[in-house]
Amino acid sequence: MKHLTLGTTALLAGLSAIALPAAAKDLTITVWAGGSSDADAFRIDNIKTAAEILSAEYAIMGEELNITVEGRRDFGGWEEFKQGVTLAAEAGTAPSIVVSSHLDIAPWSQAGYIVPVEDYLDFDTFPLNDIYPNLLEIAAYNGIQWGIPQDAESRPFFFWKDTMRGIGYSDAEIAALPERVAAGDYTLQNVLEDATKAVDLGLVEKGYGFYPRPSNGPDYAQFYQSFGGMLQDPETNKLVLDKQSMQEFYQFFVDAVEAGITRKNHLGTDWGQWYNEVANGKAATWHGGTWHYARYTGKEGNDDFFGTIEFSLIPSGDANGRANTVTHPLVYLVTNQADDQDEEIAAQLIKIASGPRLNSLHAIKSAHLGIGKQQSNIELYAGDQWASEATERLLSTANAQPNHLSYGAYSEAMFKGLEASWTGAQSAADAVADLETELRAKLGDELIVR
Repeated sequence: MKHLTLGTTALLAGLSAIALPAAAKDLTITVWAGGSSDADAFRIDNIKTAAEILSAEYAIMGEELNITVEGRRDFGGWEEFKQGVTLAAEAGTAPSIVVSSHLDIAPWSQAGYIVPVEDYLDFDTFPLNDIYPNLLEIAAYNGIQWGIPQDAESRPFFFWKDTMRGIGYSDAEIAALPERVAAGDYTLQNVLEDATKAVDLGLVEKGYGFYPRPSNGPDYAQFYQSFGGMLQDPETNKLVLDKQSMQEFYQFFVDAVEAGITRKNHLGTDWGQWYNEVANGKAATWHGGTWHYARYTGKEGNDDFFGTIEFSLIPSGDANGRANTVTHPLVYLVTNQADDQDEEIAAQLIKIASGPRLNSLHAIKSAHLGIGKQQSNIELYAGDQWASEATERLLSTANAQPNHLSYGAYSEAMFKGLEASWTGAQSAADAVADLETELRAKLGDELIVR
């Protein structure tokens, strides 16, 4: 906590050792939140509430701190948001706090755009010590805690219950699927078998037995992990290409196409069409995000989600793999400011906003998952069936894509190989060979090939 200056003993206990202004201080904190719609308003509004709380705490200590919070989330998309943050940081006019992907930590920390929140906060104190450790790890890079997870999500596997009944599953057997998946007893091979039955029996159309997301995304790394693949070496932090696991991952999708349960031309399907089809039983099995719940039960009109859909981790591919799920949390990051005390205040606001009650407002309104264990004791969160069940079933074991400067290149190359094998342009083996060549050229010593 190298930047902290100590005030009184009482202030140290009550305000986690935040520096004490000598006189009244008027401060404007700006918050930019990428990828945020009206449903995500609490990414900014919780900082406003935190400012009121922090000012009240200062007042109790006999000090005046007036904080004005200004927020912006009206960006044209992620590209415009990230370009805006970069340009502002280069010009010395960066917002005080940014809400962005954890994958931005690596490049922005190296560029000096953000500062480590661990310089200002004690992570042994509440609510920071209540945050799931795996989520905190996702907001760290090179052993330094740069940010705090703002929310969480997960990317589960889904089953349409009526279709599963149609191929012979009882209600009890359907309810047992999540535990069977977690134990490795129900694998992707079972998915191929069950989806094939659904097509053969005419319960779903050809190509709808297994209906994946129609574009690239973090979800596909899950299937690589299902066959034992590792994305990053924990000792060296280098990225890893496990050729056998990658080939088995590609081959699974080749097999799905050849079995007639996934369309050869599926990639590029309109997202609106995809959402409507999976939410209303046209597909037997599929994978997606926890936030899809809001879309299924809202715009797509599924008013009986729990009566029609079962969900689990992504099944393991074989005995060498594991059931898994990837989370892609957004994170609160403090930017490099001219005044260290402004950075301190911003960090304190993030800490307050990360408390279980405030974070639950965002989680429930936006159909995200919480970040801390105590949120299960918050009535708003505990009373929401989706948040409660998804948290218990998925979140504590979720992993994430690596915070690595070259992971973007790795991910794009991995998907390109998947697309080539999926569509029949290459065999799975040839696609992996080309992937290895490309990654060796682009990543050099930052790649481990197994």
